[in-house]
Amino acid sequence: MIKVAPSLLSADFSDLKTDLARLKVGGADYVHMDIMDGHFVSNITFGYDQLKMMKKVSDIPFDTHLMIENPDRYIENFAQSSDIITVHAEACVHLDRTIQLIHSFGCKAGVALCPATDENVLKYVIDKIDLALVMSVNPGLRSLQGQGRSCR
Repeated sequence: MIKVAPSLLSADFSDLKTDLARLKVGGADYVHMDIMDGHFVSNITFGYDQLKMMKKVSDIPFDTHLMIENPDRYIENFAQSSDIITVHAEACVHLDRTIQLIHSFGCKAGVALCPATDENVLKYVIDKIDLALVMSVNPGLRSLQGQGRSCR
């Protein structure tokens, strides 16, 4: 089954409510929320307060992709407005515990892998996750232009 999850980074940030409505009319199954902290990747996007405001005006499930260091510190806050939380294996000290934490807040759990990360990282958690995201580029907006940091 194919699911469509357009990234909100392509939206008009001055009129997110309208763009979220357009995604619903267009049949999006999820809205992919790219959360960047300026540490794990060099870019900064938006945080859980903005996500909470967007959730008030949209009933499309939010797929929240945390491209942040130490994601465990923020999962509880992001869980309030997320249906799926995807963390980078490279950013988690104990990936299995992070997945359990995500599930404890009633969210589905996903794991993202940078292009150079060996897929065997998923070996011990594959039966515990709801989504695997294999990046085709290193995360971060500048990566698309060949200027971003690579994953650790």
